[in-house]
Formats: sequence, C-alpha cells, structure tokens
Amino acid sequence: MVLESDSEVRGSVFGHGPGPAAPVSAVDIELKLLVEAIYLRYNHDFRDYSGASLRRRVLYALTQFDCATISALQEKVLHDPTAFHRLLQYLTVPVSEMFRDPSYFLALRQQVVPVLRTYPSIKVWIAGCSTGEEVYSMAILLREEGLLERTILYATDINPHSLDSARQGIFALQRIKAYTANYHQAGGLRGLSDYYTAAYDGALFDRSLRDHITFADHSLATDSVFSETHFISCRNVLIYFNKRLQDRAIGLFNESLCRRGFLGLGSKETLDFSEHAASFEPLVRSERIYRKR
Repeated sequence: MVLESDSEVRGSVFGHGPGPAAPVSAVDIELKLLVEAIYLRYNHDFRDYSGASLRRRVLYALTQFDCATISALQEKVLHDPTAFHRLLQYLTVPVSEMFRDPSYFLALRQQVVPVLRTYPSIKVWIAGCSTGEEVYSMAILLREEGLLERTILYATDINPHSLDSARQGIFALQRIKAYTANYHQAGGLRGLSDYYTAAYDGALFDRSLRDHITFADHSLATDSVFSETHFISCRNVLIYFNKRLQDRAIGLFNESLCRRGFLGLGSKETLDFSEHAASFEPLVRSERIYRKR
C-alpha cells in the first residue's frame, strides 16, 4: 500500500475498504454521486481515487466555482463540458518540476542507463506526465547519455490542458534557477541553459527534444498498456489512488514492461504491499527504482 500521510484515509469515496460501515455524511454522498456522474458523462474515472484527497480538492473547487454544494457543482459539470475541463484542473493536481528529487535521476544514470544501452531501440513511458517537466528532464538525460536518438518517450496524462502545456515545452523563467540546481545535482553533464531559449518570462525548450516524445491522453483507471516498454516512470501519482487502483496501475506497468524492464516510483510510494510485489525486485530501494523479475 502507498501512504500519502499517516492521517490519510486510504479508502475510495465508495468505501471499498474492510471494516464495519460507518454513517455516511451528505458531503460524501454528494461526492460519490459527482464522481459517478463524471464517469458516466465523460469517461474519466475518479471512483477509486483516495477519498480524503479527492474530498479536499472538490471542496476547494466549490469556492472557485462559487457553488454552495457539491450537488450544485455536479449540475454545472454535467451540463457544461467547459466546466468539467475546468474542474479537471483541480482534480488532477498538475504540479511538477524538472529533475525533481535529483538523486532519483542520478540513480537512473548510474543504474538504469547502462542496461538501456544494450537495447537497439528503447521505449520509455512517463505515466502521469502533468505539464511535462519530468519528460523533458528524461529527454535531456537520455540525450546526454547518447540514447535519445533511439528512444521513443511516451508521455501520458488524463488532463488535456496539462498535455497541451507539456507539448509547448515552455516553463516559467522564474523556476529555471531551481531546475538548474536540480539538474546539476542529478549529474547533468552540461548547462541546463544549453537546452532552452529564454524569451520574456518563459524558457522554451529545444524542439529537437520533443521530436522523440509522443504525448497522449491515457488513464491508469480505465485504459490498457503500452507494450514492450523498457522503463516506466510514474512518480507521485499512486499516492492519489486507493489500494485497488494502485494495484490496477502497477498491474498495467507489469504487463507493459519487457522482461527485466525498470519501474520508477515517487519517494513516498512503494511496491511492498502491492499484489504485484513478487513481480519486481528493488534495484535502488532508496530511490524507489525496481526491476521486473
């Protein structure tokens, strides 16, 4: 099981977890109806997302939509697709940074890249790519290691606005200083400024990096696998799922990875209690990097 915090409730809003039934509040009933309505109307499945986390995000969205109740928000969303896509920004938490957790990327350079070099062509899947910071980080790392030219990077997310931002490859210039520090700590071989052009308040990353990236809408809750991938990075996504959806996602990764492929998770995520734990062995446990058995 993956823990977001000690106080996090790990059941979904549908109460799939074990234990006696507790009285259900009106807010939880409305929340259940909202996510069911979203699934039926738009085929986006939040029914197995962590109940406490989803509840926080929806209650915050009420203030942004000027709605007194979740039922009022549901009415808006059902009858206005624009409102749904706006709500999606609050439900999917599009937060990331380049070379986040630099020691993770350093471990990839040292432990995973040498094996990737043995393949004539490489497929990498960044699941839950958000606005693209991680996939561009991975593209830079692979270029520096001489592997990008024979790599296809699949970058997927359920949020179309995040995917559009990722395709543009433009990041706020005020964040570049922090990204540069991360890059050097991650074992960067050049200067991060070699990979972007600064203009106004943005940094536009080299279009040649994007030539090797395929952006696609993909849901770990409802969609199937990418076949024969060599490395999958899905970081800080599983913490928002309940255990059932975590197991589904890890099962997808297991099916997608080629023999002895690699899986990277976020710093607060683990395979230890997954039903698929026996299918993997830790490669760099401290960085949550695993290898398929």
